[in-house]
Amino acid sequence: MHLDIVDLRAFYDSPLGQVAERSIGTALQSIWSPLSGERLVGLGHTAPWLDRFAPDAERVISLQVARHGAMKWPAGKSCSTALVFDEELPLPDASIDRILLVHTLEHCEAARETLTELWRVLAPGGRLVIVVPNRRGVWARLDHTPFGAGRPYSAGQLSRLLVANSFTPTASATALGFPPMPGRWWHRSAGGVERLTRKTMPMVAGAIVMEATKRIHQGVPARQRKSRRVFVPVLAPQGAAKDRGEG
Repeated sequence: MHLDIVDLRAFYDSPLGQVAERSIGTALQSIWSPLSGERLVGLGHTAPWLDRFAPDAERVISLQVARHGAMKWPAGKSCSTALVFDEELPLPDASIDRILLVHTLEHCEAARETLTELWRVLAPGGRLVIVVPNRRGVWARLDHTPFGAGRPYSAGQLSRLLVANSFTPTASATALGFPPMPGRWWHRSAGGVERLTRKTMPMVAGAIVMEATKRIHQGVPARQRKSRRVFVPVLAPQGAAKDRGEG
């Protein structure tokens, strides 16, 4: 299943998507310690949650990955959005205090390169907060939501990946502790079902939310990128073959 910004926006505009947004927002707030004047970057489709945390930040930037496309954020204000490759961010070293990553890591072509790049742009002690589909959850097994696309992770897999790339996991939570079923009545009941799941079976929740800090007591070996990609304008000619009968 290939996701683009149209699919993501349509899902979060739907009744099920709005319930999912609230669930993830609750999980984020449970591990998110607001820092006055921090520099915050959202990488991926993070617009639904950036509005929650923007008031406490000095500045907020929405970086949206090229494979999905981009939409303007914030609505009704000057645009703070850029289209990027997740392994080549247009940011200086150690310039960001916190990065929120949603609908990105599970789609990365090279997760280690992406995490190395996030390590580069985070300031010492900077925090990375990741939301990924849970490998054990039902959401990862169904393809009618964005959490059924890409590579899901277990909490252990995500933690080991972070440690291997010079991050120290510091907190975690779960979200989407209810099946992605249609129906207005079911959506109204989702909060109660999720509270029960969080207490009794958190391992089957649909998403894992994990925070990690940048580890700086060890060196990071320089890695040569396998390839360096560039943007091509959508309307640029793509080398259409000429009619051999011409001339």
